[in-house]
Amino acid sequence: MATHESHHVEKHFTAGEFVRDVVIGMSDGLTVPFALAAGLSGAAAPSSIVVTAGLAEVAAGSIAMGLGGYLAAKSDADHYWSERKREEKEIEDVPDTEAAEVAEILENFGLQPEEYWPVVNALRKRPDAWVDFMMRFELGLEKPDPGRALQSALTIAGAYIVGGIIPLFPYIVIPQALEALKISVGVTLVALLVFGFVKGLFTGTKPLASAIQTAVIGAVASAAAFGIARAINN
Repeated sequence: MATHESHHVEKHFTAGEFVRDVVIGMSDGLTVPFALAAGLSGAAAPSSIVVTAGLAEVAAGSIAMGLGGYLAAKSDADHYWSERKREEKEIEDVPDTEAAEVAEILENFGLQPEEYWPVVNALRKRPDAWVDFMMRFELGLEKPDPGRALQSALTIAGAYIVGGIIPLFPYIVIPQALEALKISVGVTLVALLVFGFVKGLFTGTKPLASAIQTAVIGAVASAAAFGIARAINN
């Protein structure tokens, strides 16, 4: 009798770092220029001033955010390689101590001595694999992608620019700032809701809750900027 074996395909989300960078850039890009535009509108600035100041902020903000992402990723990479050198030296200087640490790690996974000691001895014959094991399971560090820092910088900066253009676009096409503000509020809140919902899908949180939270943060920031500008202008 023929049997049919079904193949189980596991689906895991593997683009976590990229999504994190998009979230960082897009969330700030939507919120900060939106608040700036609302504040300038509250101060009775014309749309041309809002657009000029907004685009300048988007340019400066994207550079600053991108540079921050680059430095953060570079710092993570430097930390990894520093810790790896330390592990390599410890394996060379105190191999028995390091072997005992491997045994302890495996024991914490429920393995018995007769099960984990062959693994320990096998790793001792493979120094590079031994170091890889210690980096991952003792220190919880993954080998960084060599191009990660630049990719992070470009992703965050690009997402910031895309997010920042959305609340400014109505001011580009509508000369009256207060009229443009009304459209900007509607467009940006929709964008924040959509962005928050998609972010929730990718990060595993409740999409609806993520959408509402993201929109509320943007609304509060813009309302505060508008109110403060109005109060100072009056």
